[in-house]
Amino acid sequence: MTTYGDIPGRRVRAALVGLLVLAALPACGADRDRDRDRDRDARAGGGSPGVSARGSAAGAAGADDTADPAARAVAKYLDEVWPDDAPGTVVAARGGDRVVCSGRGPADPGTGARARCDTVYDIASMTKQFTAAAVVKLQTEGRLRVTDPLSRYVGGVPADKRGITLHHLLTHTSGLPDSLGDDYDPLSRAGLVSGALAAPLNSPPGERYAYSNTGYSLLAAVVEKASGTGYESYLADHLFAPAGMTGTGYVLPDWDPARIAVEYDRRGRPQGTPLDHPWADDGPYWNLRGNGGMLSTARDMLRWHRALLDDRVLGEQARKLLFKRYVPEDGGAASFYGYGWSLLDLDGAPLATHDGGNDWSAGRVARFLDDGTLVFWISNAAVRAGRWDVPAVDRELTTGIAERVRARP
Repeated sequence: MTTYGDIPGRRVRAALVGLLVLAALPACGADRDRDRDRDRDARAGGGSPGVSARGSAAGAAGADDTADPAARAVAKYLDEVWPDDAPGTVVAARGGDRVVCSGRGPADPGTGARARCDTVYDIASMTKQFTAAAVVKLQTEGRLRVTDPLSRYVGGVPADKRGITLHHLLTHTSGLPDSLGDDYDPLSRAGLVSGALAAPLNSPPGERYAYSNTGYSLLAAVVEKASGTGYESYLADHLFAPAGMTGTGYVLPDWDPARIAVEYDRRGRPQGTPLDHPWADDGPYWNLRGNGGMLSTARDMLRWHRALLDDRVLGEQARKLLFKRYVPEDGGAASFYGYGWSLLDLDGAPLATHDGGNDWSAGRVARFLDDGTLVFWISNAAVRAGRWDVPAVDRELTTGIAERVRARP
């Protein structure tokens, strides 16, 4: 399986094996007050917590956060493990209760703007969890079934692809190729569909797991067909709004450009924000739409985590569909793919996780399904030659934060 410390392509895949060393820790209680973070920020003077010149998490957490022993432990750990000067944001929660949400380093070294809890990042392949949730939501509304053949929503399906179902697309078992080209190629929805239908299959539908961004872009097209509205519009109305998410999407949030993290390459050269790259008027072109490129914040990722703890977006049975272990990843038995999530046990603790990144950014979301612990981190300059490599400490960073959140006082 490909790790994402240094890959030449524009996309990363799930890199899970390193997480297997996390020991299961005692479960902690969960307070699901979804507005607690807003109250803390208001008491701290409004806005998102800032960071010190060094990017100290202790300086970013806010007085109420650091009053929690777990918050202090996480802040201290981040000061030890997060590479000096590497930009990014981290959020951790115990159930619905935020433990820490802190920015580190500059969101844009060119202007000196600091990373914050509300800094907007490209979350890349973590977008897939939203596409999968949209499909499941449409099933609860009676507009589709995951067992439906792709041909119910797409015309002209050739014989070799008539066996592809939405379930196959969701679980990367369709046999379709990973990609049809570069993320920023000006590919329309019609071009994506025709290209996918013309592409040779890597394997017969349902035979084996093979990560496919193309499959998730097709699912975005299915969402549009089944819902009768645009992909992003459906997510905004049926997922993000009920979850209280105000800073997630492609173009509908009407972004303040100053909030969006500028991405930097390994040589420290600015690559602009995601909105500086070629996109259509309504979002990314279709090599990226539905499988990646979503913009979000650490605060909104916490809100999404909270929404998955109760029924506000999806009922219990629908949520179970997301986190069911359908197929082993890459032929192994250590991790499985559900619907938009990779699933594994960490010494008895069930974990749902996904990474994401491009040539410049990298991040991970990890949710412990037993006690509702959340860890999310993201960097807009993940690798700087000779200075830092945030993905290289993925395992240590993710599991170390989780350990401190899950530990009982």
